[in-house]
Amino acid sequence: MWRVQTQDDHGAFALLVERWREKIRQLCVRMTGNAHHGEDLAQEVFARVFEKRRDFNPAKRFSTWVWRIALNRCYDELRRLPRAATESLDDENSTVVLDIVATDANTPRDALAAQEEAECVRQALLRLPENYRAVLVLRHYENLKLREIAEVLEVPEGTVNSRMAEALAQLTRLLEPTFAPEKKNTRGTKELLIV
Repeated sequence: MWRVQTQDDHGAFALLVERWREKIRQLCVRMTGNAHHGEDLAQEVFARVFEKRRDFNPAKRFSTWVWRIALNRCYDELRRLPRAATESLDDENSTVVLDIVATDANTPRDALAAQEEAECVRQALLRLPENYRAVLVLRHYENLKLREIAEVLEVPEGTVNSRMAEALAQLTRLLEPTFAPEKKNTRGTKELLIV
């Protein structure tokens, strides 16, 4: 980043884009719930990085700065689009959003069940408010530490902890009807809840 900032080095910038493109794209897809918007936003993020290269503080971490730019761009997009207009991912990129599909699925039925579960979780994640969705995505999908999330979001670590707890509680409430293991009917026999 230093070469990009001080020398307008396009080769160094290309390396940064190559290194960060997929992570930023996945973040944008997960935040917006749309592969096409995510791809467009990722490109805009890198355009913004180059545009704001002079504002980068070399004493800070580049990762924190680029995550923050990406999240701000996602927040702007989410405010611009009506919430109901968030499209589902019905194309080949849909598995990018949540990577919880079992890799050791024994049968096609197991793989399909895992994909259906992933879609339910993805839909519930998209129903969370932006600030809760951001902490979950950064922690569980981008593997950032709580301290790093606090730096990216520019909030105290305690705020990250409380947002994480609330996000998980809300996600649990949203998923409970779908993933409740069993439910008794009026005759006392058990029936499985089916999505």
